Amino acid sequence: MTAPPILSEQQGHVLTLMLNRPERRNPITDVTLVDALVSALETADADLNVRVVILTGAGSAFCSGGDLRQMQASAGGLVGDTPEQTRLNYQQGIQRIPRAIEALGVPVIAAVNGAAVGAGCDLACMCDVRIASEKARFAESFVSLGLIPGDGGTWLLPRIVGFSQATEMALTGEMIDAKQALSMGLVSRVVSPDALMETCHGVADKIARHPPQAVRMTRRMLRQSCNLTLDDTLEMAGRNQGVAHETRDHQEAVAAFLEKRDPLFSGQ
Repeated sequence: MTAPPILSEQQGHVLTLMLNRPERRNPITDVTLVDALVSALETADADLNVRVVILTGAGSAFCSGGDLRQMQASAGGLVGDTPEQTRLNYQQGIQRIPRAIEALGVPVIAAVNGAAVGAGCDLACMCDVRIASEKARFAESFVSLGLIPGDGGTWLLPRIVGFSQATEMALTGEMIDAKQALSMGLVSRVVSPDALMETCHGVADKIARHPPQAVRMTRRMLRQSCNLTLDDTLEMAGRNQGVAHETRDHQEAVAAFLEKRDPLFSGQ
């Protein structure tokens, strides 16, 4: 019996999704895995009991990007018989993942346990927070295979590490270690392999304890503001703040603060 492409486990308000193709180092070019990941993300976003998602990989790799053997065989992957078919395959395949993550309200933490190469590096960049094991490695390695980032990497990476460092990574294709990733802002923390999931759950729990509507609105605003003017951002903030002031969770947060007690948030 074939193992499921995605494993999921929920603890409290935190859902962990694990890419489950360790024997192939968790490539994300397979349509079955793309379908499973997008479905799992959309299901999590629709479940108000889920407030944070942690994304990681089974085995020694976070995500190896593309499956080169599948690519060479042009079987069941992204490569079509014509350039136009390949374009459509990307749209209907791997490009659904950045669109799905961008559309989420719930924040996603990447627990980068090992190699994040090519599309795997971009998958980590799609997430809101990246925490790396000391064994993590990153490479925007498409150019080494005569390819380009087909999954949005040229949009994602510069917004995280800046244009110059993104350009160096993309044009050299060189691998960087977790320490380098931390120094350039690609990840926010580097921890021992044994502490990775505990650390990610610790950050997730800190997020999940806050009013979920406020978290979701803040998450969306952080992403949308990257492409807006200050005036447009302020207008969006005013509209969202108007909604936030009317929530029961806001009223509960204020009451709990004044009464010096722990708040109990309902998501309303």
